[in-house]
This record gives sequence, C-alpha cells and structure tokens, in this order.
Amino acid sequence: MVESNLALDKIFAALADVTRRDIVKRVSTAEHTIGELAQPYAMSFAAIAKHISVLEKAGLITKRRSGKEKVIQIQPKTLKVAAAYLGEYEKIWSARFDALEKLLEDR
Repeated sequence: MVESNLALDKIFAALADVTRRDIVKRVSTAEHTIGELAQPYAMSFAAIAKHISVLEKAGLITKRRSGKEKVIQIQPKTLKVAAAYLGEYEKIWSARFDALEKLLEDR
C-alpha cells in the first residue's frame, strides 16, 4: 500500500505543474522530440529537460533515442493508475450525491 502511495505521489506531483500537464497532453496524441516539446514554451531547453525528467521519474512518459534525438512518448498504464485512484473517489461522491438527491426528493 505504501509503495502504491509513493507512486501516486510522484504521479500527482508531476501533474501539479501546468507545463508538465501540457507536455503529457501533447505526447498523448503523438510522440515528440525534446526540441519539438520545447518550442512553445518561453523557457530554456534545460528547463524543459527537467520537466521531462520529472515526468519520466513518475512513469508518465518514456524517452528513447532515435538517431541523434530523444523521442518522448506517453505511458498510458501510469495514467490508468491515477485514473483508477480518482475513480474510487468518484464512486464515493456519486453515491453521496445520489443519497442527498434521494433525501431531497423525499422531503
């Protein structure tokens, strides 16, 4: 359980940053090189590389070499872990809202 929590901590910490969320969004539709990922941001290549490193350590993306470039791709399995965790809370809150709605209808 603790090991699972540590993985979730890394995932959610990585996703807490708007730039990293945008990178995840972009690589979820297609692979990109680090240079391609860096283009729309007003920050150094080194800063983007640090963001990519955080995402990689969280298991959200992987890096592979293609010639001289490093290509970034999404790791959907890790996103599924986060989604499953949040899904449990969705079930709890849906049940609570359903109970509240029933209570209000019965009045």
